[in-house]
Amino acid sequence: MIRFILSKLLYLVPTFIGITIIAFSFVRILPGDPVLLMAGERGVTPERHAELSAQLGYDQPIVLQYFDFLARLLQGDMGNSLVTKKPVLDEFLTLFPATVELGLCAIIIATVIGVTVGVFAAIRRGSWFDQISMTLALVGFSMPIFWWGLLLIIFFSGILGWTPVSGRISLLYYFPNVTGFMLIDSLLSGQKGAFTSALSHLILPSLVLATIPLAVIARQTRSAMLEVMGEDYVRTARAKGMPQYRVIGIHALRNAMVPVVTTIGLQIGVLMAGAILTETIFSWPGIGKWMIDSISRRDYPVVQSGLLLIAALVMIVNLLVDLTYGLINPRIRVK
Repeated sequence: MIRFILSKLLYLVPTFIGITIIAFSFVRILPGDPVLLMAGERGVTPERHAELSAQLGYDQPIVLQYFDFLARLLQGDMGNSLVTKKPVLDEFLTLFPATVELGLCAIIIATVIGVTVGVFAAIRRGSWFDQISMTLALVGFSMPIFWWGLLLIIFFSGILGWTPVSGRISLLYYFPNVTGFMLIDSLLSGQKGAFTSALSHLILPSLVLATIPLAVIARQTRSAMLEVMGEDYVRTARAKGMPQYRVIGIHALRNAMVPVVTTIGLQIGVLMAGAILTETIFSWPGIGKWMIDSISRRDYPVVQSGLLLIAALVMIVNLLVDLTYGLINPRIRVK
């Protein structure tokens, strides 16, 4: 198992180097001049422009800028925002819990409902439930997030008035930011109605963000279950008179979960991409909205460090998924 873990860790090294190159190169192709952005509407003289460019290192060759960025990165220095003057890592850690809270709720909804629907669709293959659920999954997968989010806002918030339109909690409540997770902090505050308000603000963004992963997980679970249920060991278990729930739960579902776990791990990247649109639509103060605002403001350090941190998060999640393979299917870690 240790050799299996070390082999997976070694894969992260070239991946990390490639991500640093992409993150560094991406911000350099953005239009605009960050020095002029810092000057604001007043503008800046050519002498001051040259001084600021030298101070920020933008006058150096692009290769030297990259190695300087890599050296500071290895020291834990991700730079300061050109707009707020605050360390990028501090801003990221401040906003990160909001995105984690939204992403966790979305992936839990997608996994629980998707796996359940996929299993029942495989068991009832060809039935009305199978056809309707897979059709809805295809529709959910094809639906643009921004359109789906606006549609839910109009219906549930505008017409029915069941859920709030934007934000994380009502302005009527204020309490210290202990963990950064609004659901937990609202419970710790002890204020009546605070948790309900935080939960109601989380419902629509979570449903919107969970739609595409849910559809993918449901279809993948159904496909994997149908493949496994035709194997010899499943037919043998049924021939021995084993109850249906044991055949499905112990023999079929566990072996079918290997590709499903892969799919769930890959959906983390989809969630991070979807969080950008979702947080923008619902004014959710997370790293997705933070990245969009930074791109529009040409904030180089925030964009390149933010991309790197998000990519590192996806890499870590995929590593955990690979390690989970070894627990689900021990044959994988022997190879």
